Amino acid sequence: MTADILTALIDALDDSTKTGRAILQWRGDPLVDALMMRIAGGLNALARSGHDAELTALYAARAIDFTAVFRRIIPAFDDWLLRWLDGPPQTNEVARSAMLWPGLMAISEQFGADIELLELGSSAGLNLNLDRFSYQLGGIAAGDQNSNVQLAPIWQGAAPRAAAVNIVARAGVDQNPLDLSQPDVRERLLAYVWPDQDLRLSRIAAAIEIAERFPPEVVKGDAERWIGAQLQRPQRSGVTRVVFHSIVLQYLSVSGRAQVVAALDDAGSRATSERPLAWLSMEFHAKVPTAELRLTCWPGGKTRHLANCHPHGAVIDWLGNGA
Repeated sequence: MTADILTALIDALDDSTKTGRAILQWRGDPLVDALMMRIAGGLNALARSGHDAELTALYAARAIDFTAVFRRIIPAFDDWLLRWLDGPPQTNEVARSAMLWPGLMAISEQFGADIELLELGSSAGLNLNLDRFSYQLGGIAAGDQNSNVQLAPIWQGAAPRAAAVNIVARAGVDQNPLDLSQPDVRERLLAYVWPDQDLRLSRIAAAIEIAERFPPEVVKGDAERWIGAQLQRPQRSGVTRVVFHSIVLQYLSVSGRAQVVAALDDAGSRATSERPLAWLSMEFHAKVPTAELRLTCWPGGKTRHLANCHPHGAVIDWLGNGA
């Protein structure tokens, strides 16, 4: 459906509106800037708002031909839509937790159950509540089986080894953290879930409800500066400090990524068996759109390639704890 929407926009846009001119005369790289996703999110938000009955009805019916209504909508809601071009889409895909959780189990198996989480690029912080989700991972039930967030990805490879995980502290950072106590912020987050993806929509809505009961701590700031300061804090004995992120590094500058790595290497050099450090990374490395789950643990600094997965966590190819 989103492909149909974007195709219709090609025919509907011209330079007679501010929105049309902004898109057609875009100065950056439209692909890198996710320009098409910005306007698709804005149109989805407009349909969800009910401000235009015809657009809302077409989205609900999952129609194919949107061209005529877009030619009317864009001039009518020009200023409204233009605001959606100001910044990149900000999503918070909770299904990625199905990839991260077996990584945490691997950390627990090595160092013990007590874990402190530090997340880079947290957005609204939904994945900081990943212990409050339910998982079915290659036949292994894990997490909170009574949770309304049910994650059961298509699993390939052997099942992960089950291990207890006890999150004793959690915090995150984002350049633009989303405050879920604000209705317009919640709606913006939902607008970036495409309208025909019912499972994703219900999943993120359930995760938002959990976050409202257990608000994650997400501060505004640069990932590289924040993690450097966090890794200098005293660490409790018997607790593994885990730095994690999912599809974030590509949004950092080259120097920012280097600073993150340097901070981890420095902290890793001080890690001990009583105060270990782990780096759990779900990022694109060799081939887009396949994300790789990698785990580096200190003391020692050994890196393991645990799995490959779809960037939304829909399919996981588990390579094993020792891969």
